[in-house]
Amino acid sequence: MHDMDHRLLSALRDCGTDPRVASAARALSRTGEHGLLWIAAGLAGAAVDRERRSAWLRGTALTAAAHLASMGVKRIVRRPRPGDPEGIEPLVRTVGRHSFPSSHATSAAAATVAYGALRPVSAHLVPPLAAAMCVSRMVVGVHYPSDIAAGAALGALTARVGAAWMNGGHSDA
Repeated sequence: MHDMDHRLLSALRDCGTDPRVASAARALSRTGEHGLLWIAAGLAGAAVDRERRSAWLRGTALTAAAHLASMGVKRIVRRPRPGDPEGIEPLVRTVGRHSFPSSHATSAAAATVAYGALRPVSAHLVPPLAAAMCVSRMVVGVHYPSDIAAGAALGALTARVGAAWMNGGHSDA
């Protein structure tokens, strides 16, 4: 697993040598810090979709909770980010020095599950953006593929476990 993690990371990081790819990956990485893109999307959904406002707000809370859970796991696991020993120069600075699980992947997967359940348009728009965000973290060289997989699993599980709560609130309409 360790070898495959390093080979896949190296291959994806090499994609970042193209300035256009690097620029897009940096932008996705920045917008995903602290789950901000997904929290903003959930709040926008709540503002626009009055019929499901409570569900959007709860989905946003689930997304934020998943992100916080990933930060807690990072403090326990304490896996260092890719770097010098592997010859991988990151294209972005990171807030923390631990990589497992990817908090970007956690919040992206949580948003995919939570928001995708609310409106068909969300089910079509969020997953490709979430996948691009996950891949961007490897392109910029700050996560191993296993970090991404674990983060996505944690986010999806968090949102799935909270789905009944998300959909069980009273409508604000």
